[in-house]
Amino acid sequence: MTAKLFTPYTIKGVTLKNRIVMAPMCMYSSHNEDGHIQNWHRTHYTTRAVGQVGLIIVEATAVTPQGRISPQDLGIWSDDHIKGLQELTGLVKEHGAKIGIQLAHAGRKAELEGEIIAPSAIRFNEKSKLPKEMTKADIEETIAAFKKGAERAAKAGFDIIEIHGAHGYLINEFLSPLTNKRTDEYGGSAENRYRFLREVIEAVKTVWDGPLLVRVSAHDYHEDGLKPEDYINFAKWMKEQGVDLIDVSSGAVVPAKINVYPGYQVKYAETIKNGANIPTGAVGLITTAIQAEEILQNERADLVFLARELLRDPYWPRRAAKELGEEIIGPKQYERGWI
Repeated sequence: MTAKLFTPYTIKGVTLKNRIVMAPMCMYSSHNEDGHIQNWHRTHYTTRAVGQVGLIIVEATAVTPQGRISPQDLGIWSDDHIKGLQELTGLVKEHGAKIGIQLAHAGRKAELEGEIIAPSAIRFNEKSKLPKEMTKADIEETIAAFKKGAERAAKAGFDIIEIHGAHGYLINEFLSPLTNKRTDEYGGSAENRYRFLREVIEAVKTVWDGPLLVRVSAHDYHEDGLKPEDYINFAKWMKEQGVDLIDVSSGAVVPAKINVYPGYQVKYAETIKNGANIPTGAVGLITTAIQAEEILQNERADLVFLARELLRDPYWPRRAAKELGEEIIGPKQYERGWI
């Protein structure tokens, strides 16, 4: 029997050759501070494609200069960024992988000079800069920036778009009652706190009809914060809007102590998958093939997202295949060492 990890998976007409996903991980390597792709990105992502990862999701890519986490983040706020991103998608696709991009805005966690923005004027911690509470105009401009980012992603040849709604960045800040203290239609009830993400999804879908993912932080790890059960309703709303899969992470909206252990976030992916009847991706200290296969066989998630393990070993799919008794085809140029 073929291991489920190495079975294809189709999302809205895009078929991944296996269920191994490279999670988006910031490289902070746009050294000219202009958001452009560098040789590092070309090497880094293409190597994982050579290693037979099914889907590679490019790191958080800022839809506005103000929305970068750091000055070295990648950007998609200008048409000038399309050429480099197009080169990257071509390189990755040459090796049979699909490629996605995570559209992002850092909100109050932006570590930049000048003004930063957030749903409410609340610092992340005592060392952080105080953000400006977003006006309606700021909200409209940011939604428009996500739309333009999606339009550029399509022109650059990406197969999949993921909206970054996790890890305490802007969208996550709107969703959580810990960071959203607004009294207008974007704050208060769960429906109101979801409104910003709803309008981002609506805007993106006017220019993008391909697979759409959203990454969420399913647990705030705070007694007054959101828990996985709260995300079931959010996920139902996303499904109604045409989101195809929820990439389930957790934490980082406020400073918190998190008890981490192998697969500690998988239960959150399972809760949302079953509660909202929507496909999910599991991530978080997943390191072995047996662990990944268990998640899929027990239908706890539909895809397995690997992060640090793929930094340690770009050829993890080969190792996983051997562990599960599978044979996968590697690059012809590597045949002598692949078998």
